Amino acid sequence: MSGTSGTGLRIEQLVTSGTFSLDGGTWDVDNNVWIVGTDEECVVIDPAHDADAIAAAVAGRTVAAILLTHGHDDHIAAVGAFRDLVNAPVYLHRNDWMLWDRVFPGTEPDHGIEDGDTFDVAGARLTALHTPGHSPGSVSFYLADKGTVFTGDTLFQGGPGATGRSFSDFPTIIESIKARLLMLPADTVVRTGHGDSTTIGAEAPHLADWIARGH
Repeated sequence: MSGTSGTGLRIEQLVTSGTFSLDGGTWDVDNNVWIVGTDEECVVIDPAHDADAIAAAVAGRTVAAILLTHGHDDHIAAVGAFRDLVNAPVYLHRNDWMLWDRVFPGTEPDHGIEDGDTFDVAGARLTALHTPGHSPGSVSFYLADKGTVFTGDTLFQGGPGATGRSFSDFPTIIESIKARLLMLPADTVVRTGHGDSTTIGAEAPHLADWIARGH
């Protein structure tokens, strides 16, 4: 696990491993789990695969919220167990609740997320940006105080998230990235759902290339 700190608030990264299944296929994946907070309280973004390991990393802190960037099973399958361990509410954009129902039939997250919703932790504020395309309810969380945005599977180092499977759309993800993410300051750190972090400034010049290649 790695972390960055400053002004009392720190961002910790935990990588967990498991599978992603959709459209009849299953793939091995490593997911980034993000813990944002202090020694007393935090929020957890996308607690994937290993509820016990993530709870150990939380280490007894109060979890103010479990924030989900989207509803694919690699991001949410461990959420039920993790919610029970830390007794925290789960937030997911309602456009992805049909994906939640595939993993947890007959149940719902605790709350929906709307564009512009804010989540406060330890004096800092995360703002939800609806960034559909990888899934209809994909959301990025912008933490202006730390100059960072948590993009889930919307924007990676090297381009957009995958749009070749059900419920995804390439023109939509391009519009989300262009209108909601590339407008952020160039030095904004992009903390992704999988793989290495990047910056808005490093990715923005490649928009036309992504459009041309179609993925």
